[in-house]
Amino acid sequence: MISAFTGQQIRDAEQPLLDSGEGAVLMQRAAYGLAQAVAREVKSRRKLAGASVTVLAGKGNNGGDGLFAAALLARRGMRTTAVLAAPEVHQEALAAFVAADGRVVQLEASNAEELAVLCAGDDCLIDALLGTGARGGLREAPAELVASLQELRPRLVVACDLPSGLDANSGEVHWPVLDADITVTFGGIKAGLLADPGEGCCGRVELVGIGIEQSLEHARPELRRLTDSDLGALVPKPGRRAHKYSRGVLGVVAGSARFAGAAALSVHAAALAGVGMVRYLGPQSAAQLVLARTPEALWESDHPGRVQTWLLGSGVDGAEQLQRARDAGTSALAEELPVVVDAGALSLLPEHCPAHWILTPHAGELATLLNSLPSTGEDKVTRDDVESRPLHFVRQAAEQTGATVLLKGATTVVSSPSGVVFSQSEGTAWMATAGSGDVLAGVLGALLAQAVESIRHDDGAYAALGLDPADRWAALAAVAASVHGRAGSLASADFDGGPITASAIAAAVPRVIGSLSAEYDRTRP
Repeated sequence: MISAFTGQQIRDAEQPLLDSGEGAVLMQRAAYGLAQAVAREVKSRRKLAGASVTVLAGKGNNGGDGLFAAALLARRGMRTTAVLAAPEVHQEALAAFVAADGRVVQLEASNAEELAVLCAGDDCLIDALLGTGARGGLREAPAELVASLQELRPRLVVACDLPSGLDANSGEVHWPVLDADITVTFGGIKAGLLADPGEGCCGRVELVGIGIEQSLEHARPELRRLTDSDLGALVPKPGRRAHKYSRGVLGVVAGSARFAGAAALSVHAAALAGVGMVRYLGPQSAAQLVLARTPEALWESDHPGRVQTWLLGSGVDGAEQLQRARDAGTSALAEELPVVVDAGALSLLPEHCPAHWILTPHAGELATLLNSLPSTGEDKVTRDDVESRPLHFVRQAAEQTGATVLLKGATTVVSSPSGVVFSQSEGTAWMATAGSGDVLAGVLGALLAQAVESIRHDDGAYAALGLDPADRWAALAAVAASVHGRAGSLASADFDGGPITASAIAAAVPRVIGSLSAEYDRTRP
């Protein structure tokens, strides 16, 4: 599992070394790692000797890291320039850069646009303007320089620790921000690098150890991301003597006469994700499409048999179907059954949900949900607010509803009511298509139905993540988000990276689950 931390947690881990006089050592380790990352990437494109690199250096330690790294690159034959964005920068680093025959230019309001044109032509640009301790974004000449560079699209941008203007804790972006191809971060992953909108500015993230990693092992991560091995361990697998009931029975109230496709997609995705049985509740017109697509499903008009988990809301429309969703939710609450609550059922929540209810809104639906809850003193929440600060609002929604909340997006974030958050980002932009969310709901419902017993009684895989029982539902939701994203990417790859439909995403789900399980079986001790 990848653990990500706040800027303050990183600084707290560094403090004992700083107190013992090892601050210079930390900076040298960071600079060396940054220089190595730049050299590797430039060498993959052209010869290192004679290549040009410019470092945009701010006044703090982040600028010092960049200047020391540029000095190391100069000694390897690169032509180096430092654009100083403040009257005073890290003096030792600047001296090392000058001693390595680096060229120094002072940024001013009068030359920002001209410097942007010159920098954009270099083989590499290092963004070392603002670090984790910065508050807000760039201003004045540095802001003008970065805004111009963003329009010019430099060949290669490497961010030092994080792109300048990105909030290390939340992923909030204070524009302008220069999109990086690679972000080389030091000591520990910052939470803002794994949450939107910040993740979209970071490119590939590389972690450089600087000697504080052991201290961070004792810190509670601000955000977590499941890796292949975690996913392989958590994806439910049937035992040799499994039968359809032991593999989980999922009840689905989805679709309507108007939105029959949502029912067909969610039920079919659930079947493909390995659940033992799906019982569909809905109008006959939708049921006909569901059964034509998934003959393994059962149609129940109003009174389902045994159900272990519910999926409510995908494409639900009309009084009759809304009442079915409401009745199923009431029954699930009384029987303490897990529920996936999507789309139309988000307006039917009880006053307080248990953690094993998983809400799956997109940004607009989350804004509507938050505005329907008792006021917290904040202004009305808009979709733009949620998209700007998803980490903040997904936590708020989980805390206020008591449910686990999965916020869909390019980076999907899942929050437990306790504030434990997972972040997954394996999808493709082609997944922004009608029905994709219905497929995710079906996958999540299926995995939840299969995993409910292991989550409640713990088979060891969840204990290995160090999570409290109430937070394991969030981990399972993150598994579903990852499977869904990987299925979309796999489906797109089948068409040379081209567009896909929701049906194609669903069709790829078994391959994703199979490959994760096979890789886990192959590599486990």
